[in-house]
Order: sequence, then structure tokens, then C-alpha cells
Amino acid sequence: MKLPKYEIEAEDSLAVFEFVSIGNKGNIPKLIKFSETTLKGFYNLAFGDKNLLTGEIDDKVVSNNGDSEKVLATIVSSVYAFTDKENEAWVYATGSTPARTRLYRMEITKYIDEVRQDFEVYGLLNGEWEDFEKDIEYTAFVVRRNK
Repeated sequence: MKLPKYEIEAEDSLAVFEFVSIGNKGNIPKLIKFSETTLKGFYNLAFGDKNLLTGEIDDKVVSNNGDSEKVLATIVSSVYAFTDKENEAWVYATGSTPARTRLYRMEITKYIDEVRQDFEVYGLLNGEWEDFEKDIEYTAFVVRRNK
């Protein structure tokens, strides 16, 4: 996707990324973290504001900084970087609220043709994974780099 995105800083493992959202509410530090789950090769993508006291992700806060598309493009760039290193990884994502999951679905839908050039994309519906289709209210998503 050729969208504007923020410059990200990554740990050597490419499992944790940081950037700063710059918008109408100021500069807001953000974190993206890929954590392996109990399923080998299956990683959870966590994202949110960086809590400056704990250094952890706060995925409940609503920033409304006016740059959501740029933030989402930055998250996508981190998925590319992470899967460049972990090319067999499945990356799982869901919103911390139904509204955020819906936002993610709408953004995937908007760019699905481009995304499919590089990734297999699935949605979780009624406890089952299926090929991602537009206009279906999935509860989670998983992607893996095309082979």
C-alpha cells in the first residue's frame, strides 16, 4: 500500500515497534507488539498507545488524533517487516472493541486486492476461519505471507 505512514523504530527481534502519532491532539507515542501464542508460528498483533509510566500498550484508550489511516498504514508496514523476518508466521489481529474490529475490517476491505498480492487473508466467523470476503462481520483476522 502506498499510503503515508509514520517512521517506526523496531527492536532487533522485529517483535516490538514504536512510532509517534502526530495529529490534532498532539504527539502520541504508539506501540505495536507481535507475541507468539501457544500455537507455534501463530502471533498476536497488539497495538495501542504507549503507557509512559509502564511502557506497556494501552489498547483501550481512544486517541482520536485525526490520523487513523496513517496509523493503520504504519501497523501494516510493521506486519511486512515482521513477516519478512518470520516468513512462516500467521499474524492474528482483532480489535479491543467491536468498533475497532469493524474499523480493521473496513480497512482490510478497502485494500484487499493489494493485501492479497502479498498475504493470505482469513476472517473468523462463528468460530471458523474462512477466506476473507467483503461485507462479512468477522470477529478476528489472520494473515500470512504468500509463498
